[in-house]
Amino acid sequence: MDLGIKDRRALVCASSKGLGRGCAEALAAEGVHLVLNARGSEALEATAAAIRTAHGVDVTTVVADITAEEGQAVVLAAAGAVDILVTNAGGPPPGMWTDWDRDDFIAAFDANLLTPIALIKALLPGMMDQGWGRIVNITSVAVKAPIPVLGLSNTARSGLTGYVAGVSRQVAGSGVTINNLLPGLHDTDRLAMLDAVDAAARGISEQAAREARTATVPAGRFGTSEEFGAACAWLCSDKAGFVIGQNILLDGGAFPGAL
Repeated sequence: MDLGIKDRRALVCASSKGLGRGCAEALAAEGVHLVLNARGSEALEATAAAIRTAHGVDVTTVVADITAEEGQAVVLAAAGAVDILVTNAGGPPPGMWTDWDRDDFIAAFDANLLTPIALIKALLPGMMDQGWGRIVNITSVAVKAPIPVLGLSNTARSGLTGYVAGVSRQVAGSGVTINNLLPGLHDTDRLAMLDAVDAAARGISEQAAREARTATVPAGRFGTSEEFGAACAWLCSDKAGFVIGQNILLDGGAFPGAL
């Protein structure tokens, strides 16, 4: 299927690895030119080189912390006008309710709520002016089924969900769509970190923790960045223009609800 986005231009945040890279790869396969961002230059440049070689698209790299105001300014200046925005940032650390104070919540809000809002506000007017745009936020299954040890993430990402619900409907008539992708358990560095934390807390091996986590997924496996990226590319396509303000779950069936 031709997704109708060849020669569009996309900014994909935190895209040197994991789900961000999966989204960048899938967009590049559709002929989308990319602005990629990450904090580490080595992985970022390796990803950019691999995408250029595989797909022949233009790839601009920006080394910056997207969760900091200064980093956002650098990325936005390098990106210029884009047709597609994919927001992404690493999640806050796990813990218990007794572990978190005001500063912890502010840090989580800065990274996972205020950063995507800042990027949306910066790039949305240009998309509206041209009558076409796609914004996809990578959030979490936690907005549908809060995860007790991820209270910081639950709170920040739920706030973004509420923001998108309103804004997406305010701008839908302009030809711009805003939606959220909710990853469940995907085979990324973040999951490996959570397995390590779980293993230490329970006094078991990381492999045992991984096997126990896998058993919670009806699909019997973790998701891949490639299939996550494919879902992102479809949401960014001409075929998804009637999808507005939705939260699309990719979790292998782990969430037990019907809605």
